[in-house]
Amino acid sequence: MTGMPLPAELATRARDLIAGRIEPVTPRDAATVVILRDGPGGPRTYLLRRKATMAFAAGAYVFPGGSVDARDTDQAVAWAGPSPAEWGAAFRVGEQLARGLVCAAVRETFEESGVLLAGPDAGSVVADTTGDDWEADRLALIDRSLAFADFLARRGLVLRSDLLKPWAHWITPEIERRRFDTRFFVAVLPEGQRTRDVGGEADKVVWTRPAQAVEQARQGEIFLMPPTHRTLSELSAYGSVAEVLAATRDIVTILPKAVEVEGEMRLVTT
Repeated sequence: MTGMPLPAELATRARDLIAGRIEPVTPRDAATVVILRDGPGGPRTYLLRRKATMAFAAGAYVFPGGSVDARDTDQAVAWAGPSPAEWGAAFRVGEQLARGLVCAAVRETFEESGVLLAGPDAGSVVADTTGDDWEADRLALIDRSLAFADFLARRGLVLRSDLLKPWAHWITPEIERRRFDTRFFVAVLPEGQRTRDVGGEADKVVWTRPAQAVEQARQGEIFLMPPTHRTLSELSAYGSVAEVLAATRDIVTILPKAVEVEGEMRLVTT
């Protein structure tokens, strides 16, 4: 058991939690999407670098994602593909939360990359989301003045849940003051669409081979949080996007824990 050494502040907080002097913060439900496309030598994935001023994961390279909006559970959302009940079975949650997680996954992906996993019907997908009207809707979704269900309805679109694949489930350690209960999805960049640097919480975006990102983190060139690092390491084993989509996944909950190792508090991920 080695794990990652904790900075002094978190080490103190870990000891307070273990001693029962404080209670952990309740995590917020969230969704994260690994966008993939094929490239020379294997899949490429889209990463954003969070601004250094962000309260959570400042400076880290992450996948698009964010918290579930209460309106994401709206049953009025036009839907194609596996049902919320099927998603609930995959992630071991109730149907309502499953609906919210899938909607959050699609909404946050659009907000943070411009990629929209939706189309006019169950067999098609939007080809281009780069116009001024799309940008206005994206910003309205971000500031929550527009609900995702209303956005789809106004444009006559259905959410394509079949374009997503369940991948993992991570819960932020109890030592953190901001915590998320996050389900990870993978998705292929739809034909005709392209990601773009939309700013907001990120100051840089890249398409990179998973193994390259892991190596850059090892060299100290970039910062990856444990869930991102683990996911990229797993994806490094696949030679194509098709192989990723064909992989069998048993979704288990991963909750890193703070433990004391020879007098030092460390964060351990099993």
